[in-house]
Amino acid sequence: MSLNKTAIKTCEELLRAFQSSEASVRDAQKIVFAGAGIDDKDVYNITAPFTDEGEQVIAGRVESRDSEHSDILFFTQQGGSWSPRDGAPSFRLQDPFFTRIAGDLVLGGVEIFPDPMKPDALKWRTVFYRGKNIAALQPFFKGPDGMKDIRLVELADGSIGVFTRPQGAKGGRGKIGYVHIASLDELTVDRINDAPLLDGQFTDDEWGGANEAHLLKNGLVGVLGHIASFDDQGDRHYYPMAFVFDPADGTFSDIELIAVRAAFLPGPSKRPDLQDVVFSGGLVRQGDGTAVLYAGISDADAQRITITDPFARFEHEFA
Repeated sequence: MSLNKTAIKTCEELLRAFQSSEASVRDAQKIVFAGAGIDDKDVYNITAPFTDEGEQVIAGRVESRDSEHSDILFFTQQGGSWSPRDGAPSFRLQDPFFTRIAGDLVLGGVEIFPDPMKPDALKWRTVFYRGKNIAALQPFFKGPDGMKDIRLVELADGSIGVFTRPQGAKGGRGKIGYVHIASLDELTVDRINDAPLLDGQFTDDEWGGANEAHLLKNGLVGVLGHIASFDDQGDRHYYPMAFVFDPADGTFSDIELIAVRAAFLPGPSKRPDLQDVVFSGGLVRQGDGTAVLYAGISDADAQRITITDPFARFEHEFA
């Protein structure tokens, strides 16, 4: 099977296409977090719920409104809200994500640390933990300095697809790359740095990354991600997007927006320039042509919304 990719589309073009489409976006809901130690903090850039030891859990980024220093906490539902899970570990990281590989839970996040070359500046990298469950998570890999949005997906044969996001000389403001490895033992900084880019996804003035990868029934990989831009006033605009990737031949479909900020409920913003930010957290496919998107909103809030499943038609077309 081979996926067809057309010309690069800007955020503005993608937004027009989404607004003129018949995509279903409905049932926006704020996800309420409450409990000891978080009442004066924001919880955002959450994962979708996942099962750990028979219990539904959400991982979320927890921080003060005036800070970038955050912790990943795990939450379970208590009535109408989600509360910190008793006895669960926490990690001094941003923007959690998860997958499962070889039967293990793999958790990742972004670690910030002082930039050795620039006093008073911060640098970042993606770090990974694995274990049979949350309680057993142990660190096993740190990605290249300066790279966020590294995502892993276990493929149909048990090997692993790795989506990368270099910036700078190779990736500009941020572009998606991909490399195939046989197992987690082959996950190295060099393999990630050498991953070829998926050419033709972003203009040089815009950027994007993968947030979550789903193995589809036909062996294709559905990628949930984001695409972003600055406007003339310097405000940021982040849109949740999706595309499908064929690990067999490296082809991929066009990026499509799957929701916009206006479809969610009103809420706070960390800063005025972040009001139009939707950061894809995770997607729960319902099996009926719809999916529930969990997202961080304006770097200060967490919500969910029901959308058209962006991957269902690819499963049907390439069955």
